Amino acid sequence: MNLGTLAWLPALDNLELVAPSTADALTRWVQSEPRVADEVVVAPIDPQDADTAALTAAYALPPSASVNCVLVAGRREGTEKIAAALVRATTRADVNSTVKRLLDVRKCSFLPMERATEESGMEYGGITPVGLPDGYRLLLDGRVPLDDPDAGGMVVIGSGVRHSKLALPGALLATMPGVEVVEGLAL
Repeated sequence: MNLGTLAWLPALDNLELVAPSTADALTRWVQSEPRVADEVVVAPIDPQDADTAALTAAYALPPSASVNCVLVAGRREGTEKIAAALVRATTRADVNSTVKRLLDVRKCSFLPMERATEESGMEYGGITPVGLPDGYRLLLDGRVPLDDPDAGGMVVIGSGVRHSKLALPGALLATMPGVEVVEGLAL
């Protein structure tokens, strides 16, 4: 696969490159979706390049190929609701309107870094929807599954750790168990 200058490898053959929860989720997902074996790839990166701007510059990736995963939470009547909002890096999640409405909460805010990493078991800068805790809603902007003129059909997401990234077709990501495709999630 050609996407940037990274050396992409089949993820299921290189699970040591991803977080344990991500490895478990990929192993479960391939049982219901065989395409995962061939279409989900992983590449090692310098951990200093894990953030989107550094990643795209260091590895010649189009910014629109990166899909950011932000964790947000809100409360209603004492019950907390958490979601992962997945949007292309060239956009931003509409947390104050769309996410708030979908979670049916009065106010949404980003999970603090320490809490996000502790609860997800993932490293900040590597948080991915693949392997998040049960109970987190996975909200995917409707533009992510569509082919992007610069990135083609592939998207780059975290692997749960800072020293690698996953890539897969955006349309395949939309089929991951628990994912809800939401039109207008991103601004």
